[in-house]
Formats: sequence, C-alpha cells, structure tokens
Amino acid sequence: MRARHRTTAAAVTTALLTVLGLVVLAAPASSAQLVEVTGFGTNPTNLRMHLYVPDGVGSRPPVLLAVHYCTGSGPALHSGTEFASLADRHKFIVVYPSATRSGACFDVSSPQALRRDGGSDPVGLMSMVRYVHQRHGGDPDRTFVTGVSSGAMMTNVMLGVYPDVFQAGAAYMGVPFGCFATTDGSSWNSQCANGQIVRTPQQWGDLVRAAYPGYTGPRPRMQIWHGTEDGTLRYPNFQEQIKQWTNVHGLSQTPSLTDTPQAGQTRTRYGGTGGTAPVEAISLQGAGHDLPRGGMAAETIRFFGLDSGGGPGPTVAPTVTPTVSGPCEVGYTTNAWNTGFTAAVSITNRSATPITGWSLAFTLPPGQTVTSAWNTAVTPRSGQITATNAPYNATIAPDASVSFGFQATHTGNTAEPSSFTLNGAACTVIP
Repeated sequence: MRARHRTTAAAVTTALLTVLGLVVLAAPASSAQLVEVTGFGTNPTNLRMHLYVPDGVGSRPPVLLAVHYCTGSGPALHSGTEFASLADRHKFIVVYPSATRSGACFDVSSPQALRRDGGSDPVGLMSMVRYVHQRHGGDPDRTFVTGVSSGAMMTNVMLGVYPDVFQAGAAYMGVPFGCFATTDGSSWNSQCANGQIVRTPQQWGDLVRAAYPGYTGPRPRMQIWHGTEDGTLRYPNFQEQIKQWTNVHGLSQTPSLTDTPQAGQTRTRYGGTGGTAPVEAISLQGAGHDLPRGGMAAETIRFFGLDSGGGPGPTVAPTVTPTVSGPCEVGYTTNAWNTGFTAAVSITNRSATPITGWSLAFTLPPGQTVTSAWNTAVTPRSGQITATNAPYNATIAPDASVSFGFQATHTGNTAEPSSFTLNGAACTVIP
C-alpha cells in the first residue's frame, strides 16, 4: 500500500502508528541479534533485508517472511511484534524486509508485482527467502509469510505468485490478491481500500490462478485477520479475501466451523474444523487498523504448525467449475459477527442479450437491517428490498457479472435470502 499524495500518506501513517501503541512489545529472550544482510540476490527495487536467527535453531529450521506496514521497516516490525520472541521459543528464522521507496509501502499494485517473477518487490523478497534456504539451511517445506496492512497485501501477493514456495500465510488487515491492481503507475487504489471492489469467488480465484499460469500443484493455506471498524483498509476486504482463498482451495463459502475464541472475535474455518484448516478467518468486532494485538502472533504460529515443530503443508485444490443455468445467477455470501454482518452479492447475466439497468429484489430475514451499501442503492433497509445499479455498473453483458455489497445489523437471525429476481425474472442461486 503506497499513498499517491500527502494526505493519503498522512492518514495511513496516523493509523499505522496506532499499531505500535497497541501491540505487545516483546524483546527477544535470547542473545541472538537482528542483523542486516546485503548482497542477498536479485533485488530490482532496492529492498533492505534484516535477519533474525535464534540461538539453537536446528539443521533445517522453518523460515518466516514477516512484512511490515506502510511507514514501517523490518526492524520496527521485529521490535514491535511478538514474532521474534516466538522464534526464540519455537526455533524458526524470521526474515524482515524493508521497503525503501517514499512512504515505505510494498508494491502490490503493478502488473510486474502480480505475476510470477515479473519484477518489483516480490522478486527481491523471493531472493531473501532463497538466501536463507541456501545460507542457513532453511526448510523449503516449512516456509511461511505474514504481514501487516501493506505487508498483509504482500502476503496475499506472495501466496499468489509463489504458491510452490510458501506452505501458508497470515494477513493482518489486508486485501485480496489483485484488489489493489493499477495500470497507470499509481500504487494507491482508493476503491479497493474503501471496500468497494466486490467480486465473485470465481473471479477472485481466477486472479490468483492467472498469476502463475499452468500451475496445478498445492496451494498455501491462509489465515485472515480484520477489524470491523478498520478505517484504512475497510472491513469488506475481509470477506473478499475469504471468497478468494476458499475458491483457490475449491471450498464452499459455508464455514466448516464457527466459534468465538475470545470476546469480540468470530473465527470461521473452511475445508476443515481443526486448527490447520485450509482457510481460517478471524473477525474482530470494533477493532480498527491496529493489528496484531498481543497473543495474535502466537495464533498465527499455531496455524502454521510451528508451535509443535511440524504442521501440515499446503492443500491440493480441485478444479472449480461454476454452475451455469437460468437467465441470471446470483451469488450471495455473508460474514457475520454477534450483532452485524456484511454481504457480498454478484449478479451474472446468463441470457444472450445485454442487461441495461438492473434491479435485484430479495427479502431479508426478520431482524436484518441494512446500514450501508456500496456499488448499489438499496431501498428500503429491511424486509423486501430492491438493490439497483449505480451509474457506472448499469450494463451487464452476456456471461458478464457485476458485484455489490452491504453491511447490516441483525438480532440473531443471520440466514440468507431464499430467492432473488432480476428485473422481475427469477435467478438461480449459486453457492
């Protein structure tokens, strides 16, 4: 994430400085020191590399790439999070890269960054990982990536462009792979940051698959963290990441498990109910752009399987084939917490002619009330409602889709609408 003007950079800086005030500052308990490494390999964007190797690591230690937020640095993430102390305890190596461009954000926007070995920051980050594999005997089968804000975006990117390198990732306050993409040289995408880019799971998954064409191997597992009141990278990005990575793994949007590990947290797991499910997502009610908080890094290390020295590798994703039937299709997915939820809706035109101007009618279950919406206008706010197009997405070509979303409150009933009609015609509901 890299602001294109001073006001954006200032807002991001203010939000991200809050992070440092809320995390637990855990100094390493060992005599190991953070060391800068130079000459680590191909580095087209002049990234810096700092390395933390705990005392007593084994002959094939796990490797964690930990990527900082905008305005941050590798040393700041080292001192301001718990990953170093966890590395001391569980004996894994941590790589802390630093972006050196203005604003200290990582490139998650350019076409070069979003394809395998295309250039820009991901190439330099991969050089760091390979350096640790070669010089320190790092275990290629236990290599992971995590990041905060801009680093969380980069976590999504690295899992997309190097799925054969990383076994799992954890994104704190990020956005889906490809959401921040631009082609005009800008590195800031306000529409994505504001949670206004809503796509179907298939569309999000296709972006990941296009980053490494022809790859059919295992896909990394993914852990996603986001606060409902995030004002920098808004909360709808949480559900969009879930849609993307469940699709990449060929999984249903319906959680296999939903629980509350701590007050204010709603955790959902997809493709399994255990602690190393293919996709795990943690929603934090009322939290802003201030993650990770104390104890969260340990949950990431647990998800990676590093708290026991092992853990499962990535999962093999089956081919995902979309359902095709009827003149229109509607996808509807939600992510709920104790008093509210967000809904992501897609409309696909399966007729032979374009749709010009659309109205989607459906009935919200009792107790649900819309509080805000994006890419659509919703009237009324409860009961039988109608969502109509915005000026910029009025036309749906044959076999094309539009997406919108909304946030709502509920009184305990989080059920989904049972049917949808588009301009008066009944639509097929797709999972």
